[in-house]
Amino acid sequence: MGTNGSTMLEPLRQGLPPLDPSAVSSAAACSLPARYEAVGSARQFTRSTLCQWGLEERFDDIALVVSELVTNALRHALPSDTPREQDPPVRLHLMHWTERLVCAVRDPSEESPVAREAKEDFAAESGRGLFLVDSFSDSWGWHPLAGTLDGKVVWALFRLA
Repeated sequence: MGTNGSTMLEPLRQGLPPLDPSAVSSAAACSLPARYEAVGSARQFTRSTLCQWGLEERFDDIALVVSELVTNALRHALPSDTPREQDPPVRLHLMHWTERLVCAVRDPSEESPVAREAKEDFAAESGRGLFLVDSFSDSWGWHPLAGTLDGKVVWALFRLA
């Protein structure tokens, strides 16, 4: 624990739990611009995708987590000089296995996600997003991108009945 009033949530720097790629039944992705309207776009994309997959009953929890992950990427992971006309720097991926759904948000920052202590100022909106992700998903984590891609992916996993 650092002395700066922030705490890292566990598990953070880990990849996704083992998932059989051959069991993936569906996957969808969308690019999101560096604007706050992107959160609404991400929710709409999530709703339409879950409806296509017959998972609309899970929309509330999954959309809340998607909103937090996208908000965090826009608020904390984008450099202030990101050109607006550049390729959208944030991507949302939804992956559906028979018994699991993963939502993953890719952003250009290599900084680890950090959550504030809940007791610091629980009325503050900022800093609580990762606690919500932790509460509403079955597991979550992040990992740096490999190869030619810069940045990281923050993911959350939902078990499906």
